[in-house]
Amino acid sequence: MSDATQLIQSLVNGIGVGLIYGLIGIGFCVIYNASGIVNFAQGVFVMLGGMICHTLLTRLGLPIYLAALLAIPITAGIGILIEILVVRPMWNRGAALFAIVLATLATQIMIERITILTLGDQPRSYDEFTSGGPLKIGDVAVGYQLFWILGGGALMVTLLWLFFTRTRTGRALRACSQNREAAALLGIPVSRMLLVSFALSAALGAVAGILVTPTQVTAFNVGTPFGVSGFIAAIIGGFGSATGALAGGILLGVLQAVAIVLFGAGLKNVAALSTLLVVLLFFPSGIFAGLKSLRKAA
Repeated sequence: MSDATQLIQSLVNGIGVGLIYGLIGIGFCVIYNASGIVNFAQGVFVMLGGMICHTLLTRLGLPIYLAALLAIPITAGIGILIEILVVRPMWNRGAALFAIVLATLATQIMIERITILTLGDQPRSYDEFTSGGPLKIGDVAVGYQLFWILGGGALMVTLLWLFFTRTRTGRALRACSQNREAAALLGIPVSRMLLVSFALSAALGAVAGILVTPTQVTAFNVGTPFGVSGFIAAIIGGFGSATGALAGGILLGVLQAVAIVLFGAGLKNVAALSTLLVVLLFFPSGIFAGLKSLRKAA
């Protein structure tokens, strides 16, 4: 394989992984917009999506599509439980946001331990949704699962757009993202919006985990690297912007793919953290908002 073909192959794979990062980043943004909370348990929803889907496949013998469809609401239900049992009591007592953030991190660690006790610590995966392949385009091989990731990402973004623009609950969540105090004065139940945001965020994480597991593996500890990458994607795109988070995820996936080709897989995370540092130094509001400000200034 020539260097050019290897680079193109890596870029294709990077776009697929970047879309997963983007979905995770959107999950961060949904909760942050509703409450100002950074949910560091977001990565665990990715793990749960893949693990629950695999469990339904292997232990109950369900078809892949049914297992995937069931894993999403189950994971969303776990997100709701986290909000009710962990976040809401602290929120109602007026706990500092920093304390709530630490509580979400502790929750992730606890869920990882429970996963080890119930499902074991061995990595697991399942077949791609469409058998056969990969699709050959010249010397570049494109797995069919990439098309599922592309389609799933596009579907989630479309459904989110419809939810936020066409439904009363979605518009209430948008109002909370703009000004939570004013939204409460207008009669919007902010605490209920927080519950909805955790359910949405968990569902997005589950979709990401279900889609990416056939191309990699899932295990009790995959939530942390995915969560960190999704967090970086959200910051790159401008924390709070769902569209920016998706674009930031794709950019991060591509940058990591290039770093793997040029410097080796060992420096993939170095590239991600270096990108985060550059963005924080020069574009603290996100690279896209920063570029827009530069154009206005020019």
